[in-house]
Amino acid sequence: MPLLFAPAFLRERRFPWVWDATGALLVFGLFAAFGLGLMGALAPIEKITTEPINLNPARLPEYAVRTVLRMAAAMLASLLFTFTYGAVAAKSRRAEPILIPLLDVLQSVPILGYLSFTVVFFMSLFPRRVLGAELAAVFAVFTSQAWNMAFSFYQALRTVPQDLQEAASAFRLPAWQRFWRLEVPFAIPGLVWNMMMSASGGWFFVVASEAISVGERQIALPGIGSYVALAIARQDLRAIGWAILAMTLAILLCDQILFRPLVVWADRFRFEQTARGTSHSWFLYVLRRSWLFQRVGMVISFALRRLLRAKLLNSLEAREHRPIGGIWPRLLDLVWYGAVLALIIWASLTVVRFVATELVWSDVATAVRLGFYTLLRVIALVALAALVWVPLGVIIGLRPRLAEHIQPLAQFLAAFPANLLFPIAVFLIVQWQLNPEIWLSPLMILGTQWYILFNVIAGTVAYPTDLLEAAATFRFRGWQWWRQALLPGIFPYFITGAITASGGAWNASIVAETVSWGEKSLSAHGLGAYIAANTAAGDYPKIVLGIVVMSLFVILLNRLVWRPLYAYGERHFRLE
Repeated sequence: MPLLFAPAFLRERRFPWVWDATGALLVFGLFAAFGLGLMGALAPIEKITTEPINLNPARLPEYAVRTVLRMAAAMLASLLFTFTYGAVAAKSRRAEPILIPLLDVLQSVPILGYLSFTVVFFMSLFPRRVLGAELAAVFAVFTSQAWNMAFSFYQALRTVPQDLQEAASAFRLPAWQRFWRLEVPFAIPGLVWNMMMSASGGWFFVVASEAISVGERQIALPGIGSYVALAIARQDLRAIGWAILAMTLAILLCDQILFRPLVVWADRFRFEQTARGTSHSWFLYVLRRSWLFQRVGMVISFALRRLLRAKLLNSLEAREHRPIGGIWPRLLDLVWYGAVLALIIWASLTVVRFVATELVWSDVATAVRLGFYTLLRVIALVALAALVWVPLGVIIGLRPRLAEHIQPLAQFLAAFPANLLFPIAVFLIVQWQLNPEIWLSPLMILGTQWYILFNVIAGTVAYPTDLLEAAATFRFRGWQWWRQALLPGIFPYFITGAITASGGAWNASIVAETVSWGEKSLSAHGLGAYIAANTAAGDYPKIVLGIVVMSLFVILLNRLVWRPLYAYGERHFRLE
C-alpha cells in the first residue's frame, strides 16, 4: 500500500531507521501518557479540591491526555463486555430473552442516573485516592459506549450467512474456533464503525462524567469535560473556544492513529468475492514498516494462534454444544425461567418498597405523563434522523475514498458535546420567544443521530459488491434499486442504529430537556427534566421512580416496535 503523502526519501528503503525511530517515539509517548494518568489516579483525593480546574489554555494538553486515557480504558472495558455479553445473548436461547431487554434498559437509563448510585460505590473502594473518582468516570463513559457495540456484535452474530456456517461445519471447526475464525471476523467491519460511534458518544457525555454534582458532592476530575463545565458555568466563551480546539485535535489524532488503521484493517473481513476501492492509512503503513512493531506483531500473532488451537478451550466448547435429548432440557428451562421470574419479582418489590416510603400514586401518574411527552419527542426525532442519514450513509458507504475524508468530520460532529450548543439554544429561544417544549427537543438527537449514520455506513461497507453488480446487470434503477437491492442488505444495520439512537435519545433527554446558561434556565415537560431536577435535589426515591418509568417505556417501545422489525429483517434480509 503506497504512502501517498510521504516525501520521496521516506518511500524508499534507504532509511529503514526512520520507521523504527517513529515506532520508538510512539511507544515512549504511550508509556509517558500512561504514567501521567497513573500518577494522577493514585494521587490523594484532596488533590481534586486543592488543585481545582484551571481555565488557562496551557493546561489543556494535560487535560486532553487524561480524558483520552479515560476513554481508552472505557473502550477496552466495552470490547470485553461486547465479546462476552453479545456472544452469550446471540447464542443462548435461555439468556437472550433476559439479556436483550436488559441491554435496552441499560442503554437508555441516563448517565446521571448511574452516577447518582455509582460514585459513592467507587469512592468507597478507594476513599483516600483519586482512583475511586477515576473509576466512576470511566464507568460513566463505559455506559455511553458498551451498549451500542454489544448490539452491533449481537446483530452480526445473528446474521452470519448460512453458506459460511456450512463451510465452518464442513471444516469441522469447534465452537471456539468457529467463533474467532468465522463469527468475529464477520462482525469486525460493523463493530469498527460502531467503536467509532461509541468513542464519539464518550466525548458527548464526557462533561457529565468528569464534572458531576450529586446532592452536595462535587467532583471535577482534570479533563476537557471539567474544563468545559467550568467554562460554561463562568460564561467564558474564550475558554469554550480553546476547549473545542483541544477536543478537535484530540479527535483527529485518535482518528488517524487508531480508527483509520482499524477501518483499513477491517477491509480484509468483508463478505464478498469482488474487489472494491480500498482505503489507506499512513499510520498503518508506518507500523508495517517498523521493525519493532513487526516483531511485537509476530509475538502477539503467535500467542493468539496458540490460544486459538488450545485443546482445552476447544474441547470445552465442543461438549457444551452437544445436543441433549429427553425431559432434562424442558426441566432446565422451567427452573431457569422460574428463577428469572423470582428475581424480577424480588427486584420489583424492592423498588416498590423503596419508592413507597416517600411517594404516592400521584407521583407515579406524573412520571408516566412526563414519560409520554419524552416518548413523542423520541419517536419524531428518530424518524427525522432516519430520513436524513440513511441516504447519506449509503452514499458515503459506497465510496471508500469519500468515506476516508468524511469519517473524521463525522466523528467530530458526533463527538461534539451538545452542552456547548446549549447557550446558543437558550439565547435563540429567549430572543425569539420560542416554545421550549418544541425547540429544546432537537438537542436530544444531536448526539444520537450519528448512531443511524454510522450503522448505515457499516451496513453499506459490508454489503457485497457482487450483489451490487448483479443489481446493475438487471438494470435496477431509482426506487427499485433501493427497495430490492440495498435496503434489504442494510436493514438489520439500520434497525441496530435506530435502537441505539432511540436509547441514546432517552439518555440525552436528561441534559436536553433542562438547559441553562448563566442565570437563564429553560425547561420542557418530560421525564428527562424530571430526573435531572430530582438528581440535583438529591431526591433518590423520585430518581428511582423516573428511571423505572423510563425503563418501562423503553422496554415497551423496543418490544412493540424495534424487536419485531429486527426479527423481520433477520428472517428476510440475510446475505446468503
